[in-house]
Amino acid sequence: MICRHCQREIADHSNFCYFCGARQHTAQTARSARRLMRSATDKKLAGICGGLGEYFEVDSTLVRLIWVLVVVFTGIFPGVIVYLIAWLVMPEAPQPLPQDVQASQPAPQSNP
Repeated sequence: MICRHCQREIADHSNFCYFCGARQHTAQTARSARRLMRSATDKKLAGICGGLGEYFEVDSTLVRLIWVLVVVFTGIFPGVIVYLIAWLVMPEAPQPLPQDVQASQPAPQSNP
């Protein structure tokens, strides 16, 4: 990414230029880039509750508890149908990189 003020190259997704301090305006913020996806790591059946927990930034156990309460009080059949539809509609999140692969990748270098 190039700073619009000093025209120097800076790291992608930087909020401020570390050369001149100018604020960088990006087209996409972190909040708008979030997508509702089934969790690849926090799942019991299909990852629906884990994905909802990640999306709303709450504990997935709380989402599971609320889901069970809704299913019990609204009848088992509608809750299961909604879960199956969510399983079909929600895409699965990509698998995270293993820790040894993340550690072997070189860190981005900055030129002062």
